[in-house]
Amino acid sequence: MTTITVDRFDVELLASLQRDGKATNSALGERVHLSTSQVSRRVQRLEESGVISQFAAILNPEILGLGVIAFTSVTLERHGEARSEAFESAVADMPEVLECLSVTGEADYVLRVLAPDLASFSSFMMKRLLRLPGVANVKSNIALKKIKQTHVLPLDHIKQPEQASPKLVYLSQA
Repeated sequence: MTTITVDRFDVELLASLQRDGKATNSALGERVHLSTSQVSRRVQRLEESGVISQFAAILNPEILGLGVIAFTSVTLERHGEARSEAFESAVADMPEVLECLSVTGEADYVLRVLAPDLASFSSFMMKRLLRLPGVANVKSNIALKKIKQTHVLPLDHIKQPEQASPKLVYLSQA
């Protein structure tokens, strides 16, 4: 297992980039008190190590006409590696599914699905999801109001060795 070492500057860079991925290295340097070249090297290292997995624009689904958010629980008829892989592969190719999580509990998977309206969501469910081989049961909850949504991960635990990831080592002195 490869261990990634970070310090307070890296954590501050990560926090800043989560809030503004378009920030220039110069602007980031001003925020975290590093030179532009130091910021560039650190960001490149964080990308190469996988700490930063990608940069992306976050689009507003409501403005784009995607007003229905559904959380859908899916239970498969039988469990097995081939059946699970087939389901996961099919779901991965469905653009309406933003997230698919394998879970414990009553269902096997929970999906976060976006659709323009209830008719489109119904069509997706009836004509695509329910027709996947092995799907035994599907239950959906439609979101009425978005209270909170963020892409910003909490980072405070990194500075506490007992809570940090075994893949990440925090150097308290930088």
